[in-house]
Amino acid sequence: MRTIKLIASAVLIILFFSCDALDELTKFEINYTEEIVIESATVIDLPFNAGTPEVTSNSESTFESNNTNKDLIESIELTAMELDITAPETGDFDFLNSIKIYISAENEEEVIIAWLDQVPENSENVLDLETTSDDLKNYIKSDTYTLRVETVTDELITEDHNIDVNSTFFVDAKILGL
Repeated sequence: MRTIKLIASAVLIILFFSCDALDELTKFEINYTEEIVIESATVIDLPFNAGTPEVTSNSESTFESNNTNKDLIESIELTAMELDITAPETGDFDFLNSIKIYISAENEEEVIIAWLDQVPENSENVLDLETTSDDLKNYIKSDTYTLRVETVTDELITEDHNIDVNSTFFVDAKILGL
């Protein structure tokens, strides 16, 4: 009887650790980069909107390369969003007072996904935003999505600022469809 309990315990421990290892195989990141332009002479202290063209998510091929498909996705969370000024070369984020970034997709309402309520003075050309912990799977699983950027500036800029919006999404899929 003791041998049976020992064997059963060993089998349960092996199964438990095997499931954890399999679970880790169904977690991965997706990275996207989109460009926005904040035009020169933007009005000070009033919200200004800039948008991206529709972003083709290519999620199907990304899911496939990670041995899953969109029907097996449990959740997708935005884990990081970084803004990087690509032009002008000497550009920085000192002109910004605050920034909010929204996502929308077909049949999904627009939601805020990243923000910074107070952009620090003497900022450089890279800015990390706070991100939502909401599940964004319906947006990323869609064929396309759109980002809208709402900014409030606190100084005039004399040159257009081209900004790369770098997003990292964490994907968690079901194990073997279970």
